[in-house]
Amino acid sequence: MIHILTRCLALALPLLIASRAAAEPETVYFKSADGATVLVGYLFKPAAPGPHGAVVMLHGRAGPYSANVNRDCALVSRDTPSICNAGTLSKRHVMWGEYWAARGYLALLPDSFGPRGKAHGFGRFTHDAPDRDDVNEKTVRPLDAEGALVYLRARNDVTPSRIFLQGWSNGGSTTLNVMIRQGQRSGFRAALAFYPGCGKEALLKPVVTTAAPIAMFLGSDDEEVSPAICQHVGERSREAGTTIDVTLYQGATHDFDDPGEKRQSVPDNAAAKADAMQRAIAVVEGMR
Repeated sequence: MIHILTRCLALALPLLIASRAAAEPETVYFKSADGATVLVGYLFKPAAPGPHGAVVMLHGRAGPYSANVNRDCALVSRDTPSICNAGTLSKRHVMWGEYWAARGYLALLPDSFGPRGKAHGFGRFTHDAPDRDDVNEKTVRPLDAEGALVYLRARNDVTPSRIFLQGWSNGGSTTLNVMIRQGQRSGFRAALAFYPGCGKEALLKPVVTTAAPIAMFLGSDDEEVSPAICQHVGERSREAGTTIDVTLYQGATHDFDDPGEKRQSVPDNAAAKADAMQRAIAVVEGMR
């Protein structure tokens, strides 16, 4: 019986490994709009054939990879093997990538840090660290988002007029900066900014003036950024004619949509996560 069980496990293991590998997003490479940096991206694709709408997802200051592995990661590129890869993305990024793909959207997560030798990401309260200057949310990362837009528009499985932008924390600030740069031009159809930094050190301008609608999701108990400042940015932007919807979740913290046990053990975070995911798909579906 033991030998039979061992043999069954031996036969099943390759299938389990293959199934897990198949579930990983595709790794792709494309240029940042800086014209020089070749970015690594992770592509979550719907099962049905396209063309699909698409979502570009911008990671926060911790980077796209799991905290369990990213400490020892530096360069991530086409020619450099790394434990930071499609199989070690953080739970939040995998959750959202699969969420969009299951609803018929192609989702692309660009890594802004790994191709620049900083796949380890950055800890909390490191905004003023000099090491972050060459991956900052005002002048560098918006170009990565714009490069992702060009890349997706060139794919035959993407509807070029239905590409959306989503970002968290530092990536949320980047999202707002992309929309400031986009202004009245066509580009991203709409934007979703989750708990961004909205101070003068994070945004190109104190007012976001753009033709594309924006939805901002904030936690009242955010311990890293000020929801009040973001609310003021939202108010000024609305007065300037931008369609911007700001949702403040009472009791929710920074990273409230992180599916890990630490964040989801806070009831207000769990409620905020569920509501924000419904609102996010509603925004995207409403732009048909």
